[in-house]
Amino acid sequence: MTEALQALAAHARESFAEAIVDETHEHGELTLSVKRDQLRKVAKRLRDDNLFRFEQLLDVCGVDYLTYRAEAPEGARSGPRFAVVYHLLSVSRNQRLRLRVHLDDQLPVVDSVNDLWPSANWFEREAFDLFGIVFEGHPDLRRILTDYGFIGHPFRKDFPLSGHVEMRYDPEKGRVVYQPVSIEPRITVPRVIREEGYGHREG
Repeated sequence: MTEALQALAAHARESFAEAIVDETHEHGELTLSVKRDQLRKVAKRLRDDNLFRFEQLLDVCGVDYLTYRAEAPEGARSGPRFAVVYHLLSVSRNQRLRLRVHLDDQLPVVDSVNDLWPSANWFEREAFDLFGIVFEGHPDLRRILTDYGFIGHPFRKDFPLSGHVEMRYDPEKGRVVYQPVSIEPRITVPRVIREEGYGHREG
């Protein structure tokens, strides 16, 4: 870990001691997991403090740990299912930082940071649309990628690959209608069975 990253981590621990749940260092970047109710306080200081100065929010993404928990060893499967990850950039200090907030399984809700970084607007709408994560305080939280009549959230790990309903234009009714999915599941990738020793050349 570089000296700059060590200094960033030390200042973060000093500034957010009670808010930090976990801290990791991967690929030359610092990731801080913070308590949900402390997100805005942490985010505002990361933006405004001269020792941080994370002026830009590059991305906000949802995460569904459903299958990750299912594959985890016994005793490690009780963690939260959903999380939101914020990717921050300090142009003036040439540093990056990830913030992660874990959310409730049944009702994943977190405060919006749209007023702190306006770039969060569409990112938060996307996470709402695809994961069903609600960002409280967002000025226009509605779907952005799927149709307004879409049912469910397609990036959740338990969402069926073919979806729940399909949409088509009905010429008799003169409008778009929704109906149960008529697509039959199929495998489009050819199955290749290789015999033992395939590709081995004997001299």
